[in-house]
Amino acid sequence: MRKIFILFIILTTGKAIAQLPEDALRTAWFSQNGTARNIAIGGVMTSLGGDISANHINPAGIGLYKTCEFVVSPGFNLLNNKFAYRGSDTSLNKNNFQYGTSGIILGGINTTGSKWVSSAFSLSVNQLASYNNHVQYSGFNNYSSFSEQYLEELIRDRADTNAALSNYIFGSSLAFRTYLIDTLSGPGGTVAGYQSLVPISTGVKQYYDATTKGGYHEIAIGYASNMQDKFYLGGSLTIPIISYQKDFYYSEKDATNNPNNEFAYFNYHEKTKSTGWGLGLKMGIIYKPAQYWRLGFAIHTPQWINFKDEIRAWMTTNTESYAGTVSESSDNLNGNKPGTREYNLLSPWRAIASASYVIREIKDTKKQRGYISADIEYVNYRGARFGATSSDNNDQTLKDYYSMLNNTIKEYYKSNFNFKIGGELKFDPWMFRLGFAYYGSPYADANLKANKLIPSGGVGYRNHGFFIDLGYAYTLTKDVNFPYMLNDKANTFAVQTSNRQQLMITFGIKF
Repeated sequence: MRKIFILFIILTTGKAIAQLPEDALRTAWFSQNGTARNIAIGGVMTSLGGDISANHINPAGIGLYKTCEFVVSPGFNLLNNKFAYRGSDTSLNKNNFQYGTSGIILGGINTTGSKWVSSAFSLSVNQLASYNNHVQYSGFNNYSSFSEQYLEELIRDRADTNAALSNYIFGSSLAFRTYLIDTLSGPGGTVAGYQSLVPISTGVKQYYDATTKGGYHEIAIGYASNMQDKFYLGGSLTIPIISYQKDFYYSEKDATNNPNNEFAYFNYHEKTKSTGWGLGLKMGIIYKPAQYWRLGFAIHTPQWINFKDEIRAWMTTNTESYAGTVSESSDNLNGNKPGTREYNLLSPWRAIASASYVIREIKDTKKQRGYISADIEYVNYRGARFGATSSDNNDQTLKDYYSMLNNTIKEYYKSNFNFKIGGELKFDPWMFRLGFAYYGSPYADANLKANKLIPSGGVGYRNHGFFIDLGYAYTLTKDVNFPYMLNDKANTFAVQTSNRQQLMITFGIKF
């Protein structure tokens, strides 16, 4: 497996620089969400339109509206995670509420005789991704240790003991102060380097536990026009709003229980909080080249997102007769304040092409008998870019750091395709729907197996301006989770297989 170079710097000013490639993936590798109808048909909304979810996928789709509509979409997730790590298996559940696309569409007919016969405006909000999760696994490891990332950092930076004590207050300094990492003596009592006191050769019992909360939300302000019921053009200004919290606990214990090898255990506890907001643009078209057919295309520009993070960390190490049990915290080294960091992220861009076949494609939608639709989505995962804020533009250390991080992202991720297909049959006033979606791996390394398979279905009812839809999706995910990242060894990781049951209900009123 390829080795990924990760630069990790902690400054004594209380500003922490610790972005990782996986931080960019949180705003890119997510499956479809929206109204219950959109979920039921696999997320194939690019050429269909006529649903408020189009405001977040292909805004041209709201151009099919000639009346007004108000929509609310509450939902619920049931998540089951399974992890396999170095011969040990773990299983746990996490359930939470979620919401789909909700908002208002104001459509109207143009009475001036223009070839643009109607237009529509939409204001909506959607939860693109939920970060509510619980990851936990453990296993025996006699190949590498979490402590080696601190050892690599101090050696790479050629840090003296003063730097080791004070310059890395959210990581390496905690390890050094608790004797997890200590000096190697050279001639005449000089410092010849650093060593980890973890007895890797005889093995340690590793334990990883992370609880995350929050979500990736998007407000979309869209407008679309309809040319003679044949061509639809639309765009939406998007405002991403992100909240993310992580409570992370990690420990290693001596697997031999030898009281004389100068290591019993260490544990590391970290709490991070990240909030962000930004701007983006989504544009698209829908064209009806012939009876029954609709073609659609949409492009999502990178979203510029400004993040503000906070971090706190604690470490306790027991080295038995070497130094006993010693604890240290970033609060103690940073005036009881969290470390802060502010940075920008450009999320990956994506493009979607779609075709739909509508059975009995006529203006009176009540007489339509159904449709089948397919989307192909291209996502440039390796195109995510971190950057310094304007106030830090003159900081060359930051510039060098983000340059190396962005190069790592280009090595770590790749572009890939997502495929979706779905359909509906109408038996007025009832509708029955099925869908399926496949999301390809974002990782460049072929050893990192990852994908998402999502069968879905649902039912809808429409009568006298009121409608209610029920959508269900079953997401099967394969992914990987790294407990730590090293530069000088092949990295070990947990294999994740999870299933998520998503239930969404949409209530709507036409007026």
